[in-house]
Amino acid sequence: MNLTEVPELISLPEMHYVFVERVGPFMQNAGSAWQEAHKLAPQLRENSPVTGYMALYKMGPKIYRAGFSIAAEPAEVPDGMEYEKVSGGKYVRFVLIGPYTDLPQASGRVWEIVGEKKLEIRDDFAIENYVNDPNVTPPDQLVTHLMIPTI
Repeated sequence: MNLTEVPELISLPEMHYVFVERVGPFMQNAGSAWQEAHKLAPQLRENSPVTGYMALYKMGPKIYRAGFSIAAEPAEVPDGMEYEKVSGGKYVRFVLIGPYTDLPQASGRVWEIVGEKKLEIRDDFAIENYVNDPNVTPPDQLVTHLMIPTI
């Protein structure tokens, strides 16, 4: 697994986010949330330019959001999706290069590092930002930023 293990402190700006939410075990819910989000994406794009793909999640309670950052607050949100303005803030970022199948192991390792380094985290959503397009990028070259909210 090609994961950076030295956290980088970054600041994220506010963003507009449209998503499909699932509550419960991530391994059971992430796939279905993305299937639904991709199904609704063409309707979202009719009125809102999509600027990125990302998942937001909380470990407890287990909340998983599969969705899209968009350029501005949407005029319409497709049925089955929700909109939220994400406040941004400070995060520690780790970078995974490789297939999405490495994400569960990478995420687990990231949380281990956060614990080992005794990093202060805030009660907010962690973010998986999918930097490049899996439709045109070979799996071993996919880049995912794993970002943990910090104080």
